[in-house]
Amino acid sequence: MRVGERGDASGGSWRVVVVIPARFGSTRLPGKPLLSDTGKPLIQHVYEQVRQARGLSEVIVATDDERIRAAIEGFGGRAVLTSPTHTCGTERVAEVARGLQADIVVNVQGDEPELPPKDLEELVRLLVDEREAPMATLAYPSEDPEVYRSPSVVKVVVDARGYALYFSRSPVPFYRETRSGPPRFLKHLGVYAYRREFLLALTRLPPTPLEQAEKLEQLRALEHGYRIRVGLASRDSLGIDTPEEYRTFVARAAGRSASVRETGGD
Repeated sequence: MRVGERGDASGGSWRVVVVIPARFGSTRLPGKPLLSDTGKPLIQHVYEQVRQARGLSEVIVATDDERIRAAIEGFGGRAVLTSPTHTCGTERVAEVARGLQADIVVNVQGDEPELPPKDLEELVRLLVDEREAPMATLAYPSEDPEVYRSPSVVKVVVDARGYALYFSRSPVPFYRETRSGPPRFLKHLGVYAYRREFLLALTRLPPTPLEQAEKLEQLRALEHGYRIRVGLASRDSLGIDTPEEYRTFVARAAGRSASVRETGGD
């Protein structure tokens, strides 16, 4: 049995656990998980959004900071303190997964407060339906030339069955001949679903040359010969990395609250 394969589970239910890695230190936005201009910490928005997805067994925040754990437990969520030596969120998620009874472990970034629940459900469905896939992720079709050229935005190219051929910060695919319209490409969204056994094995594999060159963890799986199923998200990511993006989120949240009050909703 190759890394990531599992026994038949057709006769039973799937136990799906979402782990949200959250650390206090952020270069561009220090203390990001605990920013509370909306009246609640950002990490709480992420947690509550994830909880709306159907079919989840549990949601856990993985953090190395006592302040974040206290905030999570303060609103009734579950948090697990993890090692401060992890170099990436995947390692933090894997540490929590080692203590879980789960078929599928989903990694949702702690700065994605508006991830559509139906997209999370679609991500899980990819692994439930396609038994040969050890992991899955999401992408969003785009024709934005600025996003296409930006090295801070990861692009993915896929085969005819929707499996990743490559992820890159470079503009891929490269259009050799001038197009009459904007470039068409898939923008990768940083949310992943793993079969638990594969996640644990993946984090034990050595880093690979392309992973180190592009600074993209998912390339480790491809370079070691494993496949990544890519699904299409219903909308682009609205993740928060900068103060400007957080202010925009706060404004959107205020608008939604005002709309609920006007319509008399809860």
